[in-house]
Amino acid sequence: MAQAPHTVRWGILATGFIAQMFVRDLLCNPATRDVTDVAHKVVAVASSRSKESAAGFLEKVSLAPEGVSLYGSYQELVNDPNVDVIYVATPHSHHFQNVMLALEAGKNVLCEKAFTVTASQAKKLVETAKAKNLFLMEAVWTRYFPLSIKIRELVKSGAIGTVYRVIADNSINNDGPEGSLTFPDENRMVNIDLAGGALLDLGIYSLTWVFQILYHLQPEAEKEAPQTLAAILPYHRTGSDESTTVVVQFPGHKSQGVALTSLRIATNTDGKNSGGPAIKIQGTLGEIQVMGPAYRPTQYKVVKKDADGQVETVDCPIPVDRERRFGMGMFWEADEVARCLRDGKKESDTLPLSESIVIMEVMDEALKQGGIKYPDLIATDVFDPKSPLNTGAR
Repeated sequence: MAQAPHTVRWGILATGFIAQMFVRDLLCNPATRDVTDVAHKVVAVASSRSKESAAGFLEKVSLAPEGVSLYGSYQELVNDPNVDVIYVATPHSHHFQNVMLALEAGKNVLCEKAFTVTASQAKKLVETAKAKNLFLMEAVWTRYFPLSIKIRELVKSGAIGTVYRVIADNSINNDGPEGSLTFPDENRMVNIDLAGGALLDLGIYSLTWVFQILYHLQPEAEKEAPQTLAAILPYHRTGSDESTTVVVQFPGHKSQGVALTSLRIATNTDGKNSGGPAIKIQGTLGEIQVMGPAYRPTQYKVVKKDADGQVETVDCPIPVDRERRFGMGMFWEADEVARCLRDGKKESDTLPLSESIVIMEVMDEALKQGGIKYPDLIATDVFDPKSPLNTGAR
């Protein structure tokens, strides 16, 4: 008799677009992605504004209200004894305060990327989770794609020789008239009060590809944090970064990574990837080209030095639950959380907390070099359960 899957009970903190995508993926049948060992159940949803907003969220994701507790405050959600893990889906400006609220209440947490606004905040979260013996993970969903796993295995096997360089771009074209961007100034993409800007929202994916190859695959005994050099163009209307290039260097491994991001030009100019790959992983015997977008790739190519021009193309489609007519790819990171909780692990081997901290340190240094400064309310590493970021007070 087959063993029943380990079912994790989720509490959803925030009701915006990313939370909707995540929950719709949680509701997909695991069998559509050949998963039988874990399953997911949404048991609580909270909006910081009202219980009615939480109820409206259920309608948007086509989730029946039976068995789901609805809350009009984050504090009520984190106090719910029926919740195994909290998914924090607020803007990254709110992550530190929201995750601390959950950890202080004794809850395991999956927190959206970027993990925090500053590295000091990330360190405080990790210290708190470890002190309380709780699970914590940054929700960089791309790392858990079968495509990403296959590429890491290829690199580790030496299929393209020694990798010395990774170039990754995740950019969008929102160029507007007279030097403006098409985003309203209050939009989270450019709003400095919400830690807006290209780097923390888009560039994190460029850095994800640089790090999961050049840093994550380093032998543990030889782990080397990078040197960082950044060029940043600030957006004159809000003070956030509109275009950023980060070069990271690992001298001990003789490797370099270039992470690019912009709000003015698109990686994928025509929407058909005619311009080529978003990511190039370059080794001594060949390169792996990953077709964009960097956050949700479904195809890569292997170009070998000795293949006489023959290029191997590998498609990795994201499975769709035909009954729900949905499949984004966020379910794989949720499966990782479920397995970690089942096995008593407090962090994911695929994205250790120490690595999330190093990436935040790189972004810290890049923003510092570019003169980007965020307000104290969102940059502080002092937890305040009554912060407006936790209560929704305006």
